Amino acid sequence: MAMVGIAILFSLVLCGFALLANARLKGVNRIPMQWWFNGEATWSAPRPVALAFFPVMAACAFIVLIFLAENVRPKVGQEGMVLPTFIGIGLMFLGLQLLHLWLVQKTLRRNGS
Repeated sequence: MAMVGIAILFSLVLCGFALLANARLKGVNRIPMQWWFNGEATWSAPRPVALAFFPVMAACAFIVLIFLAENVRPKVGQEGMVLPTFIGIGLMFLGLQLLHLWLVQKTLRRNGS
């Protein structure tokens, strides 16, 4: 049950960051999604799709992980690693979303948008 709570908590936090970014980026139609080595954006997505990417990806990953945690027995000695793994994956998604939003802000500021 704790796994579900962790998944819901991280999903809500990711959605909250996406909603805040959506409010701040109201005037931007397309948001960069990938960058080249020189910092130039190589492609972009519509704002709602770009901002929903990380919350949806995290929710899908957590659903799969909850299914696996409930149906696949951990190896001997790894029984206590399920919850730390859920927390680590949630923190990874949070960090990636914050990195993406920072890169978006940096790119938009540099391009004057």
